[in-house]
Amino acid sequence: MPRSERSPLLLAGLLASAAVAHFAVPRQFDAMIPSALPGAARKWTYASGVVEMALAAGVAVPRTRRVAALAAAGFFVGVFPANVQMAADARHGPAPRKAAALARLPLQVPLVLWARGVARGGSAGPAA
Repeated sequence: MPRSERSPLLLAGLLASAAVAHFAVPRQFDAMIPSALPGAARKWTYASGVVEMALAAGVAVPRTRRVAALAAAGFFVGVFPANVQMAADARHGPAPRKAAALARLPLQVPLVLWARGVARGGSAGPAA
């Protein structure tokens, strides 16, 4: 299977894996929820997991791929504040946690570009 055909399935797999993690280990995601959001952090953790699973399903199906991939790009932009919150919270933590939190910040850019490439039917994404 050529890279361009695998790319949507890899993106769908990444989204599905992240969705499962939101339910399997929600506490780590709860800590990333910006305090400015109303309601319990766990509600936002589960809601984002549901959204990621729906996006994964949409990206996996050719008929809905374009819209779902564009929505995934928007989602990646939308969750960026959670990554900023995680980096801010890690400021005074152990060095490995701080490094991991800071490393996540620039990773949103390739995720957005990958999702946009999938939406265009291109092969933007990891070489697998």
